[in-house]
Amino acid sequence: METKQSSFIHSLNAFNAFMRRQAEEAKGGKAKLALIGTGSRGMYHVNNLMQIPQAEVVAVCDIYPPHLDNAAKQYPQAKVYTNYLDAIHDPNVEGVLISSSLDTHAPVTLAALRAGKHVFCEKAMARTMEECKEVYDAYKTSGKVLYIGMQRLFDPKYLKGIELIRQGVLGEIVDIRNYWYRNNDWRRPLLKASDEKVINWRLYRETSGGLMTELAAHQLQLGTWVYQDLPDYITGFGDIMYWKDGREVYDSVSVIYHYPNGKRMTFESIISNKHYGMDEEVLGSKGTLELAKGLLYLEEPTPASNILQFIQESERKEAKPVKVAGSSWRPEILYDTKGIPILENLQVHDGSNTTGAAVDDGSKSLVESFCYAMITGKPIPMLVEEAYYSSLLALLGNLAMEKRQVIAFPEEYKIPYEGIR
Repeated sequence: METKQSSFIHSLNAFNAFMRRQAEEAKGGKAKLALIGTGSRGMYHVNNLMQIPQAEVVAVCDIYPPHLDNAAKQYPQAKVYTNYLDAIHDPNVEGVLISSSLDTHAPVTLAALRAGKHVFCEKAMARTMEECKEVYDAYKTSGKVLYIGMQRLFDPKYLKGIELIRQGVLGEIVDIRNYWYRNNDWRRPLLKASDEKVINWRLYRETSGGLMTELAAHQLQLGTWVYQDLPDYITGFGDIMYWKDGREVYDSVSVIYHYPNGKRMTFESIISNKHYGMDEEVLGSKGTLELAKGLLYLEEPTPASNILQFIQESERKEAKPVKVAGSSWRPEILYDTKGIPILENLQVHDGSNTTGAAVDDGSKSLVESFCYAMITGKPIPMLVEEAYYSSLLALLGNLAMEKRQVIAFPEEYKIPYEGIR
């Protein structure tokens, strides 16, 4: 059953109302931040922070001088650090924004929370399940704000899609299909060979969970968001199939999450073919949502004007059932029908770059909300729990592939979450 807290991330209207209240209460305040990790994603956040009046960057920190210099040029008044502990303990710093390598997420987050600082940390929450639980436990006793970089929770088309699912437009949800295809080697250019593991940390197991933590973590969040449940077991296959260049993480993965009611969620990614791009498809008995594209397809197509009217009425809470009818059998072929946009002026991107999308994918609103929450002490509820479980599902997918086994969801890592039945 939905709660008042979890409904914030199931309703676009409720979400927008909460954000407006956050912004109003934060007026005139300042969120004094240290940026820890100033590479590509960190500088993407810089671009957004510069558009947020309440954000004040007072410190920048990185171990890689060229990245640190780039950030320092944007904030000439900020103090410059190469040790994250020095940045955290700067008395002017009230919160940190962490965009460093995955293996550093838990140590930096824990140090900041224990120092009494608010934290925004990029996904995934941590490199291991043990670290995820440690971060969660530290957050629960800290009294501080913790945000994790799950921007889909702030993307209007995803919020609207979840709202339509809750209203029953798709009928009973029977499957979730996630995929993310690219065609590149996922490498970054080096100034010198010795920088390999600093710059290309995503390719090595010590510092990265590969495609699962860097891509899947975003999409696997749909397991709790849509099903409001946890899988009972997980299996999958991973290989270094194409990019045989010394990397240690898979360049091809396929994982299945099985739920107690027999439903499934899948994730598949390869980075040697980009034809299908990226999407999350929610399949219901009455329709399908392509969430990344913001398109709705009905099993029994009805005139677009009817469903558009339904969507518009749902914004005003006036929705009535849409009657559809059709033949009892059709050939099992892809319908040649156009999807119905679920929002006007849809903002979409192809998934080719997660460090900085060409259009706002919720990342700006996410950082904005964090700044407001630092000032007001009022974060949007359930964000930490959503991020915790998406991180665990990504890590469990890796574990299933590495062991070549069916892995049960470990009871010891379950935490209270009001969105889960």
